[in-house]
Amino acid sequence: MTDRAPKIEGRASRPDFQDGTLLPTVVQDVRDGTVLMVAYSRADSWREMLRTGKLTLFSRSRARIWTKGESSGNTAKVVAVGVDCDRDALLVKVLPRGPMCHTGTRSCFGETLPLEDLQVAPQVRRLEELINTRRRKASRGSYTRKLLRDETMRLKKVGEEASELLVAAAQRDRRQVVWEAADLLYHTTVLLRAAGVGWDQVHDELSRRARPSSRRQRVPPRSRAGGRRA
Repeated sequence: MTDRAPKIEGRASRPDFQDGTLLPTVVQDVRDGTVLMVAYSRADSWREMLRTGKLTLFSRSRARIWTKGESSGNTAKVVAVGVDCDRDALLVKVLPRGPMCHTGTRSCFGETLPLEDLQVAPQVRRLEELINTRRRKASRGSYTRKLLRDETMRLKKVGEEASELLVAAAQRDRRQVVWEAADLLYHTTVLLRAAGVGWDQVHDELSRRARPSSRRQRVPPRSRAGGRRA
């Protein structure tokens, strides 16, 4: 059970479920309104979602109800549920914890980028998609697949690439700095994917820090909880 049951919004207090009817369900990020996915709900998934406060839907391919994150760990807390005027469609507002799409991206509808980010972000997004593709169906000899499966190798490579970037910067070799930064970005993206994190979440953290009220709260979460002092 959650501390607070999801709020039910809309003209009707309950959706109209009849004889196993499946109702289209739009899942929206409560923080900024981004549409994360579209799925279906049935009477039993609706009841379970209200009971637990977790995003629970009906899978047509598996013919059963399922809770988001039961296999991936990328759960979503339900904040509010909207029922449309005809009672035959739902809008579920959630607080996601991790990517909502099975491909590893924040939204099943792809990127939603502010105009000023368009020169850089698409390349990073394509890199994320490439890594997700390699994770699903790469050949045995795929370097990305090896990194995703070998934590020691993954951590070592991020450390090596960071060191090589520092050396290039110290030598003031601009061309090498660009090369090493690209290598570090790639290996960092693999590390993020293995940790179940996407660049969208990093972007959200940077946006949070940019707000005036957050400028004094830049201590990592673990340190805030009482971690070791330097």
